[in-house]
Amino acid sequence: MLRDILYSVSIQAVHGNSDITVNELRIDSRTVRPGDVFIAISGVHTNGHEFIDKAVEQGAAAVICERLPDTLQEQVCYVMVADSTVACGIMADNYYKHPSHHLQLVGVTGTNGKTTIATLLFRLYTQLGFKCGLLSTVQNQVGDTVIPATHTTPDAVSLNALLARMVEEGCQYAFMEVSSHAIHQQRIAGLKFAGGIFSNITHDHLDYHKTFDEYIRVKKSFFDGLPNTAFAITNIDDKRGNVMLQNTKARKAAYSLRSMADFKGKILENNLTGLIMQIGEQEVHFRLIGEFNAYNLLAVYGAAVLLGQDKHAVLQALSNLQGAEGRFDYILSAKERVMGIIDYAHTPDALLNVLATIKNLRKGNEQVITVVGCGGDRDRAKRPVMAQVAAEHSDRVILTSDNPRSEAPETIIHEMEAGVPVHQRKKVLSITDRKEAIKTAISLANPEDIILVAGKGHEKYQEIKGVKHPFDDKAVLQEMMKLMDK
Repeated sequence: MLRDILYSVSIQAVHGNSDITVNELRIDSRTVRPGDVFIAISGVHTNGHEFIDKAVEQGAAAVICERLPDTLQEQVCYVMVADSTVACGIMADNYYKHPSHHLQLVGVTGTNGKTTIATLLFRLYTQLGFKCGLLSTVQNQVGDTVIPATHTTPDAVSLNALLARMVEEGCQYAFMEVSSHAIHQQRIAGLKFAGGIFSNITHDHLDYHKTFDEYIRVKKSFFDGLPNTAFAITNIDDKRGNVMLQNTKARKAAYSLRSMADFKGKILENNLTGLIMQIGEQEVHFRLIGEFNAYNLLAVYGAAVLLGQDKHAVLQALSNLQGAEGRFDYILSAKERVMGIIDYAHTPDALLNVLATIKNLRKGNEQVITVVGCGGDRDRAKRPVMAQVAAEHSDRVILTSDNPRSEAPETIIHEMEAGVPVHQRKKVLSITDRKEAIKTAISLANPEDIILVAGKGHEKYQEIKGVKHPFDDKAVLQEMMKLMDK
């Protein structure tokens, strides 16, 4: 019944009969079928209120909106609400019978590390014998079933549908990335979290949030909304780590490599075979590489312990796990021993972390050749900074296309070039075609050199003028390496 789905929604007015049976919840008017509820959401690019008449024409039995259309149809129930996005989350939670209440749902937010932390938690709990769900940038998973991901955090209806499927299939835990867009757009409204994890916060998404302070405020609001039954764990080595938990009702905890914390770690060794860390009294070898992964591992360890798992069992299981696809994913050419690294690093801080890790892997005079671009229709301010970081920490740099989307790739590359210091311009090339850029990096490499292909990671496409073309950094790199070894 519509009235049941509207429970707890802030309603301002109702026109028509809400005591009706309805079918599906829809936020895209093109998918509306007879008997459905259409929720008109004011999005970033489109406003659902402009498509109310179309939804009604297609048979919508009810319309949820912030302002009523000029003409009301007698057979339709119109419900005016204070905020359609919040209403959508609450309605989806009601419609799918509160799935997040039947799972231990843990949200991971921050600029970098979200995918790795959520994926490691999913793999850890699976190895510990639990059936789990995963919602991540790379993929969504219900137990062993993989569901392709289109957004870091799905819309509220899709999200609750996935959580309901997890409950139906017997999952006990669900681990999800919580993006700043999803928090701001209320896609997580109505969800009950058992815990929240903060990784770090650096320059990103300012095309959307406009200011860094606003970006921080949005991330913090996730923790502000956690209930007192949940836990909130933060990276206190990040200078805004403590700020995130200032107003949370959840029980607080912290992890650190540099300070006293509830979950303290120390890197003993960091090389191509992985990390050796001391965590508490235990010395553990992990397969993951780099300081940034040491933080990810601490976050996962801390969250698992806070969820009630045995410390030793957690560390033992974690020591066998590998990271998420496209996160410091490396391959070696058989003959020339050139190392190729594929990483999703698409922020200045993430790129710096990867290059700092590569620096620690160098044994002698190996060149570091970095192939990097920036996405179109996104935060332009980070473009010159990305190029500057690459130039300062690489021996050769090739600036290229990422996902140019609606922008001209040459314009993006030109804006990146502005960040390259004058004295380092000789070592920087600009090649628009990404495949040609990777091929050029291979041709510049000597035996034992290291090639970093950054920015796209797990993605299997390149978006150009609104069209997604098949493109896989790792596959291209492997193909070029085979040619080099012939």
